[in-house]
Amino acid sequence: MRLTPSSLAVLLFTFVLAAPVIGAAQVPTEGLVDLPGVRVWVKDTGGRGEPLVLLHAGSGQVAAWEAQIPAFAKAGYRVIAYDRRGWGKSITDPSTGPQPGVASDDLQALVDRLQVQRFHLVGIAAGGLVAIDYAAHHPERLRSLVLSATIGGTPETAAMTTRIQQPGFAALPAEFRELSVEYRAANPEGTKRWTAIEHESAQQPRLTQPMRSPQDGAKIATIKTPTLVIGGGADLLAPPALVKLWSDYLPNRKGLEILPNAGHAVAWEQPEAYNRLVLAFVSKH
Repeated sequence: MRLTPSSLAVLLFTFVLAAPVIGAAQVPTEGLVDLPGVRVWVKDTGGRGEPLVLLHAGSGQVAAWEAQIPAFAKAGYRVIAYDRRGWGKSITDPSTGPQPGVASDDLQALVDRLQVQRFHLVGIAAGGLVAIDYAAHHPERLRSLVLSATIGGTPETAAMTTRIQQPGFAALPAEFRELSVEYRAANPEGTKRWTAIEHESAQQPRLTQPMRSPQDGAKIATIKTPTLVIGGGADLLAPPALVKLWSDYLPNRKGLEILPNAGHAVAWEQPEAYNRLVLAFVSKH
C-alpha cells in the first residue's frame, strides 16, 4: 500500500494518541481523531503547557486560526484546534454514532480522547455558542473562557438581531457580512485569504448540531468560569450593544473588550490586539 502525505499524518496522529502521555511532552500533530459519530480533524501543537482549545466560527475551520495557533504556542500553551462536525476536513460517520450529535459533546469526547483534564476554552461567533453550552455543562474542566463576536442566543438578542438586520442581509456574501469595510478596503490579500477559507469551511448540505440545553439567560447565568468577552466595534452581526446585552448575564465576566473598527471576524482582522487580550487573560487563570 502506498502511503500519501495525508495518510502518513493520520497514522502519526493515531500513534501519538495511543502512546503514554503522563509525564511526557506531547509532540505537534495534525490529523483525524475518531469520536462517536465523527472523525474530526485536529491540530495539536503539543508541549507541556496548559491546554488551550479553539472553537472556530461558522465561517471557519482550523485554518482560520492561523494567526492565533503559533502565537499561543509561542507563549507556552498547548494549542488544540479542530474542525467541528460538518466543517473543514471532519468526516461524519453514522456507523459509529448518531447524527448530527451535540457540538459540546464532541468537544468533551475530544478532550477525553486527548487525555486533557482542565483547559482554557476560546470560542468565536458560532464556536462561542458551543463554548457557552460546554461551560454550562462541564465547568469542572475549564480554567477560563473567552467568547468572541458571539451573539449569545437569548430571546433578547434574537429580538435585537431582528430589529437591526436589513432585508437581504443574510443573502450577502460572507465577506460583506463578516469583514469590516475598513479591513476589506485596506487588506485585499487578507480578504481573499479569509474568503477562500470561508468557502472551504462549511460542508454541504450544512449540518446543524443542537445545544445540550436551551441557550437562554438563565443558562448563561450559571456559568461561573472566569470569562473574557471580546467584540468588534464594526461587527454587523454581533455589534457591541448586542454583545453587552447577553454577556451581562455572565456572573463571572472579568472583562468586556471591544476592538474598534473590527468586524465579526475580529480575531482575523486584528490578530495582534486579539492575541494580546486573550494571552493576558488566560495567564491569570
